[in-house]
Amino acid sequence: MSRRFLAAVLLAVVLPAWSQQPPKLEPLPEIPPPPPGVSSEQPGEPTVRIQPGGGDQVEEQLIDGRRVVRVTTPLGQEYYLVEDLGDGPGLRNESLDRGVRVPLWVIRRF
Repeated sequence: MSRRFLAAVLLAVVLPAWSQQPPKLEPLPEIPPPPPGVSSEQPGEPTVRIQPGGGDQVEEQLIDGRRVVRVTTPLGQEYYLVEDLGDGPGLRNESLDRGVRVPLWVIRRF
């Protein structure tokens, strides 16, 4: 048992000494400014389109290639409609797929 313990201690001391040193890295060059005529908006920020209307406030976003519609009722309740496949022009089910598409209600926020 003492040989195993001695071997484990020896490995615990020697292995870190044999560890490889990380290479010295050079800093990356600064990002050039965008060319003229190109929006300086951050890439990946979703654009939000708010539709004026009667009672409900409807906000549309494009997130990861899928259209997400956020509807806020006059009482302040929110629900979301999300495209499942992201390949259709709208949120309607136009194929033979009879999958259920239900609104996603916000139950609790943390």
